[in-house]
Amino acid sequence: MSKNTIPAPLIYPFALFICASTATVFASDSSLQPIEKLGKKIFFDEHLSINRNQSCATCHVPEVGWVGDDTEINEHGAVYEGSIKGEFGNRKPPSSAYATLAPLFYADFGNRLLGDNDMELAVDPLFVGGNFWDGRATGWELGNPAADQAQGPFLNPVEQALPDMACVVYRVCEGRYGDLFDEVWGPNACSNINWPSRGEVNRACKDPDGQVALSPMDRLKVDRAYDRVALSIAAFEDSSESNAFTSKIDAHRAGFYEFTEQEKLGRDIFRGKGLCSACHVGTPGPGAAPPLFTDFTYDNLGVPRNPENPFSIANPDWADPGLAGFIENVAGYAEYALTNLGKQKVPTLRNVGLGSCEALEYGDDNEEQQKGRGKGRDDDCIVKAYMHNGFFKSLKTVVHFYNTRDVKPTCESLDILDATEEVALANDCWPAPEVAENVNIDELGDLGLTEEEEVALVAFMMAMSDGYMDADHDDDDDDKGNRKRMGKDDD
Repeated sequence: MSKNTIPAPLIYPFALFICASTATVFASDSSLQPIEKLGKKIFFDEHLSINRNQSCATCHVPEVGWVGDDTEINEHGAVYEGSIKGEFGNRKPPSSAYATLAPLFYADFGNRLLGDNDMELAVDPLFVGGNFWDGRATGWELGNPAADQAQGPFLNPVEQALPDMACVVYRVCEGRYGDLFDEVWGPNACSNINWPSRGEVNRACKDPDGQVALSPMDRLKVDRAYDRVALSIAAFEDSSESNAFTSKIDAHRAGFYEFTEQEKLGRDIFRGKGLCSACHVGTPGPGAAPPLFTDFTYDNLGVPRNPENPFSIANPDWADPGLAGFIENVAGYAEYALTNLGKQKVPTLRNVGLGSCEALEYGDDNEEQQKGRGKGRDDDCIVKAYMHNGFFKSLKTVVHFYNTRDVKPTCESLDILDATEEVALANDCWPAPEVAENVNIDELGDLGLTEEEEVALVAFMMAMSDGYMDADHDDDDDDKGNRKRMGKDDD
């Protein structure tokens, strides 16, 4: 069912503020506000993990679209190892860019205030907003889904794995930028916490089951400081360094870029027979805010199980419940868990190809902007993994899956079990969905796209990568190359 019925003000609740205050280029540190600088330092600090070897940026690398940049990992299980060797989560890292624009998690039953009558109100709600693939970072705690999300990895035993939020606060407050924390959050934000000796704290924070000994009053101070750590990270993620809006799409909207014929065809497919815009909304938000290419809802696309996912290997009977795994434990929402089994968050398509070797096939006079600096790279680019479990290794294959999922035979019917993307393509089949319930059969599966149309669609999505407009972009250069001024058009 098409999701375009969601009211635009509910889809873009923060867009007006962001776009009014955000530059159209990647920011330098000098352009960041103090809270954004603080959030950036926390985001890149590997000391905020149990073995001081993993930061937020380990799995959210700017040069490749704020996702993982290790080709070897992405080519296989796509799940990144935590600070503790041998510990893995169950999903690939989502992009942290543009995550701050997600609304608070809510259930949309329709809205009488917008003219819906009782007959039009939904029996089963459409869940919207939140962060993480399953929506569990709701924003209900801190008023911001990105801030709620930021609190998770520090204490997750398969990620940064610190045993106590006090360990995070101590390493922030006693570290190189503790003074900045006090500057941002007040003179007593750090300095009024009475810590045990450094040795006691360090011993507790090295133990996976450790707890820092604090008085009840100091524990309350730590709780408040931990919230502020997360809000600082969210402020950085909300900055123009993360939410840059500097893609070809943005340049086109500003009149500085003219789409190629292939990109124009791809745009038509995106809006039309490809049905992409049903979920990846491409229309501007309120006040002509740039499109985010997501409606923040949840969907089961019939993505196959990734047989190389370390978590799936260790738990062969496990199938990712997605949204259902979260809402089944939420009062008032649990009754809708079965109808949301297997649904994952619809991600933004911004930066979907940034840094990938595949993007070089669609390069132009600004090709350098498409190159990442990832580990295991080939020609200064990486293989990226796609979907919540990283089953797909190219955007082209994702499009081909959307186009032919229900046309090709299942690999299981050909006695091919646990097929990877490579095996599926070689045998011209698709594996069965990881979760068979609630698969979207209305907006993908048999789109009837030609090979040319598939490639054009990829080309258009490659135009969504930030970095096309350089930091030294000047209007005097508007008549050079593809950046000539032209009439504006919707995306």
